[in-house]
Amino acid sequence: MITSQIITALQEGELELHGQFLHGSNYTFLGRVTYDGETFQAVYKPRRGEQPLWDFPEGTLAKREVAAFVLSQALGWELVPPTIYRRKGPLGPGSLQYYVEHKPGYHYFNFSPADRQLLRPVVVFDIIANNADRKGSHVIMDPSRHLWLIDQGLCFNVDDKLRTVIWDFAGESLPDDLRTTLVMLADKLAAGGPLYLELLPLLRQGEIRAIARRAAALVENSIFPDPPEDRRPYPWPPI
Repeated sequence: MITSQIITALQEGELELHGQFLHGSNYTFLGRVTYDGETFQAVYKPRRGEQPLWDFPEGTLAKREVAAFVLSQALGWELVPPTIYRRKGPLGPGSLQYYVEHKPGYHYFNFSPADRQLLRPVVVFDIIANNADRKGSHVIMDPSRHLWLIDQGLCFNVDDKLRTVIWDFAGESLPDDLRTTLVMLADKLAAGGPLYLELLPLLRQGEIRAIARRAAALVENSIFPDPPEDRRPYPWPPI
């Protein structure tokens, strides 16, 4: 299936739950989607299974998962698997994400040196999405060596929340191709722009404006930032 077909299947296909992921604070389920004779696995995160957090509005994590996919597509990097907000699910509304086949034990902490060099777009994405929880196991690789990012519920806060294990490129210059992509993103994020309108049902207006501010700051500095010294820069647990 191509992405458009996967999106349609996620939205309209029959969803059956087949198991629960036991690690993590929020309820997460492995399901099977059947649509038009095709069947594939998907990850379902019902809104009602989200644990309240003091620094994120209650009941918003599922939509943040979808917003991460929307942002990834707008950047043209296809880092986040196809994800939709499904209003009717076995346990009510929530996010539904295509499950990427991968080697479970292979992630950031044991990537080869060559595979670690592929992470620069991931770092840029996490900076502008303000990811507060980029654990090592949240970066996976499919059999074709394409990187995928999972678990983006704790993103897009207005306040600076970046917590990640990936500080490999701190102090390096931002590659020209990534900088150019961020410059082009500005028009899409402007009020009334296509990306702004697509994100509006998923995030607050201030959160969308904050994406634009972080992207502009990264373009202006054109350097991968160092870990901040005034707060915790790493997630816990790191894996």
